[in-house]
Amino acid sequence: MSSSTTAVNPVLRVAPAAPAEAAAYFRASLTFHADVSDVAAALATGGAPGFVVVDSRSTESWDQGHVPGAIHLPTALVPEQAEQLLDRSVPVVTYCWGPGCNGATRAALALAELGYQVKEMLGGFEYWVREGFEYETWQGRERRPADPPPRSNKARAGAPPSAPVDAEDCGC
Repeated sequence: MSSSTTAVNPVLRVAPAAPAEAAAYFRASLTFHADVSDVAAALATGGAPGFVVVDSRSTESWDQGHVPGAIHLPTALVPEQAEQLLDRSVPVVTYCWGPGCNGATRAALALAELGYQVKEMLGGFEYWVREGFEYETWQGRERRPADPPPRSNKARAGAPPSAPVDAEDCGC
């Protein structure tokens, strides 16, 4: 038998979890994370979304743009300022710059250790903007077009997939 017929591909080198284990893992993951589309949809309802959004980035980053209605609470200041800015009975959704930054994770950890219910917004501010949602700067509100799908002639080099250009969300 040739090595190509006995070799296991990299995806299946470690077998998938049993369905019940996978369901428990993914259910747990959703208790810790929210994506930008879901946060935007909840905020767009016009009523109270049932959570508060916390931007854990620096003041310079906050000034360049942030989710409308977010509270600015840099990660390093969570222990000393959270109690003055947040209500422990209201869940918190943290975000930082983007997927390459763990500031939102560190802020979420600090808030959880202080007794807050917390989720992290996957993709952070980078994906908020890339999906075409309105954001605030010190100059007012702005919006840029959503990134086009990657196979489009208009796609930026290296841009990851995004929601279809003419859709409300990615449909997931």
